[in-house]
Amino acid sequence: MQDTAVDAKCGVLTTLVALVLLAALRSRAAAAQETRCEVHVPYRAITSGPKAHWFGYYDKYQFDPTGRYVLGMEVDFEDRPPRPDDLVRLGMVDLEDGDRWIPLAESRAWCWQQGCMFQWLPGSDCEVIYNDRKGDRFVAVVLNVFTKTARVIPNPVYAVSPDGTQAVSLNFARVGRTRPGYGYVGVADPGVDEAHPDDDGIFLVDLASGESRLVVKLDQMARLGLPEPTTPGTQHWFNHLLFNPDGSRFIFLHRWHRTAARTNWYTRMFTARPDGTGLHCVADHNMVSHFIWRNPREILAWSTEPDHGDRFHLYRDQEDVAHIIGDGVLKTDGHCTYSPDGEWVLTDSYPDRKTRMQPLMLFHPDDGRLVELGKFYLAPVDDVQLRCDLHPRWSRDGGSVCIDSKHSGQRQMYILDVRAIVSAK
Repeated sequence: MQDTAVDAKCGVLTTLVALVLLAALRSRAAAAQETRCEVHVPYRAITSGPKAHWFGYYDKYQFDPTGRYVLGMEVDFEDRPPRPDDLVRLGMVDLEDGDRWIPLAESRAWCWQQGCMFQWLPGSDCEVIYNDRKGDRFVAVVLNVFTKTARVIPNPVYAVSPDGTQAVSLNFARVGRTRPGYGYVGVADPGVDEAHPDDDGIFLVDLASGESRLVVKLDQMARLGLPEPTTPGTQHWFNHLLFNPDGSRFIFLHRWHRTAARTNWYTRMFTARPDGTGLHCVADHNMVSHFIWRNPREILAWSTEPDHGDRFHLYRDQEDVAHIIGDGVLKTDGHCTYSPDGEWVLTDSYPDRKTRMQPLMLFHPDDGRLVELGKFYLAPVDDVQLRCDLHPRWSRDGGSVCIDSKHSGQRQMYILDVRAIVSAK
């Protein structure tokens, strides 16, 4: 009897010790995760595990016009590329209700870098648009987040016009082959064996009627004065489409492989009217990376220019003008956007090779000020398409920034308060 009591007491003591040790380990793990980021402004996570959450690209509306709802995507895995039957769940975070996650829809057309082009439909305070797969084709869906009514557009979208009436689209199956991580799987590419098909390219989509037409052809661009020739076994494709702020023109990148191995590519940047006319080559010196419209006529891009090398350049559309922006300050490529008032450039960069920290910063072009918002750890990955870029996005009022980060060990979304910085002129 006495032995039983002693055993019971020992069992309780052992359990208490185990709980204390577990709590200490959890505390230590949490502290270790916090050391994986250095943030200089107020910030917080707005999503959490056990599932991973992120938004994707940096040039789309993530915040609704009121600033209350923030769009995001949710998955159960992060260790491989998506397969045809892998679902991504779409939802929004209610910032005024304890960051509550509100499920909205699902999609079978997505990638790690850009998701399913999920975004608030420009001009609407209640509708979102995203890509999905129905049977053997990719489509777009316009969904009212409050009534849950939806309509299907028989073509996927890449970029939506500022008035929300039309979109430009491309062959996501081809992008998925030529640039893994930016296209979709589950639909065959009819031009898989062709270097530059005449019936493929950029399509203009009417979001009311669903009608579409081919406005810029791959074959057309491949025959338009290439600075570097196409070699046998290589292919051409388009990527990174974006309307200017008044919808009068859109930008796109024309790419083709350097060799049949398809490990690298040449890039030219063009603009055109929505109907494909008025083509203008903005940059054709082999490298153009991330870009954003500053206004209807000017484009900020990380690119190569013969007299400058790799820099952020400010181009004037339809003119051969390129000025360096942030020389000696903005030293690396990044996902760049202008604040809603046009006063600040928000950008990030890829991880430092030694520390693996991803910088996030604000740049003030008028006086050259650079303000570091923070740094976030990103562990190395075996497959580059699985990386988690910060892809910083502005709120509509310019007071907040949302990022995707994996510094905790899992892909989640974080909001940073930048009001004190952007309000100090």
